[in-house]
Amino acid sequence: MLRIDVVTIFPAMVDGPVRDGIVRRAVEGGLARIDVHDLRTFTEDRHRTVDDAPFGGGPGMVMKAEPFFRACEAVLPAGPGPRDAVVLLSPRGVPFDQATAERYAQLDRLVLLCGRYEGIDERVRAGIATEEVSLGDFVLTGGEVAALAVIEAVVRLIPGALGDEDSAGADSFVDGILDCPHYTRPAVVRGQGVPDALLSGDHGRIRRWRRKEALRATRQRRPDLLRGAQLSAEDRTLLREIEDEQTSAHVPDVALSKD
Repeated sequence: MLRIDVVTIFPAMVDGPVRDGIVRRAVEGGLARIDVHDLRTFTEDRHRTVDDAPFGGGPGMVMKAEPFFRACEAVLPAGPGPRDAVVLLSPRGVPFDQATAERYAQLDRLVLLCGRYEGIDERVRAGIATEEVSLGDFVLTGGEVAALAVIEAVVRLIPGALGDEDSAGADSFVDGILDCPHYTRPAVVRGQGVPDALLSGDHGRIRRWRRKEALRATRQRRPDLLRGAQLSAEDRTLLREIEDEQTSAHVPDVALSKD
């Protein structure tokens, strides 16, 4: 069972969302446990102070180190082991991705530290955190939303968390490219139909169509992923077909232009 601890000054922001959907089912099924800790309970003054002015001056307030140290000592008295991770959620961190989510899903303990204000005292990163991750190149007002995103991405990868075990294997990024388009009933919605391949009943044709459209979406929207993906011979054939179709249609490929 994966145990996830979230340290935050706004526990209600995390408590509510983890009580629904796949995360709730995973917890009820004994696959995961999620504990949310109020950072203010680890302060020592009567005002429960968690922040102070930055050394050197400047705008905003900085979250104090000591409450985070105490919180982590309460959660992991012996410190993080080889199958534990203490993650500082920060815009300065390395990008969180599917590979990281898969790694976290194999852990025994995952501790997520949520910051606020101008940032967290650097000694938290140096003295407690085993790693620092970011959701992307943007700034949130706090780490709670990031923590929820990490929890959602990780818990769904725990074996047994999803109703269909094949679902996670078909996700975007699992093999380095985006997922293919999906359709359901009815066959026509406001004049828009379903691709013939999906209605053919030919499993080989359906598989090929899905792979080709996944490659097409990746080529158009995230060409950077293709440069690092391990492509099969069939993948390269499908990409050539896509390029030929693009050329025949005389449609400029904006996503791949160098300008």
